[in-house]
Amino acid sequence: MRHGAVPHHEFVNSHQKALIAARAALEKQAEDVLLMDIGALSNVTDFLVIGTADSFRQLTALKEHLETVLAQHGQAVWHSEGSPASPAKVPEPQWLLMDCGDVVIHLLDRSARAFYRLEDLWADAPRVAVEDASAPAPSPS
Repeated sequence: MRHGAVPHHEFVNSHQKALIAARAALEKQAEDVLLMDIGALSNVTDFLVIGTADSFRQLTALKEHLETVLAQHGQAVWHSEGSPASPAKVPEPQWLLMDCGDVVIHLLDRSARAFYRLEDLWADAPRVAVEDASAPAPSPS
């Protein structure tokens, strides 16, 4: 690619973006990855991706991996909130939110996932099957 050129990416709809994010979370061993279609229930976003991490290090690695994979598909994380606390700090539930516009990603440790129970808050939302992480994702162009 010549200097200053912008890579061309195919259009990725919100369903495809959510699948890309969910598969990326599985690639980094996130557990209980759930993809929910909340478009009919929310005027804020179309899909939620929820995943559980075992540690501070895994939360950080998941966030970085998701940002990288989404960027490879021409998708940006608009805003992130939350930051895993250092393991040396008082243990509190850890939760990272990544806002990608039409897809919102929640990465939580086990205690935060059990406490907030996001899947129960959106119980009326259809669940979307997430294919195995080894299945090919839409390729970036």
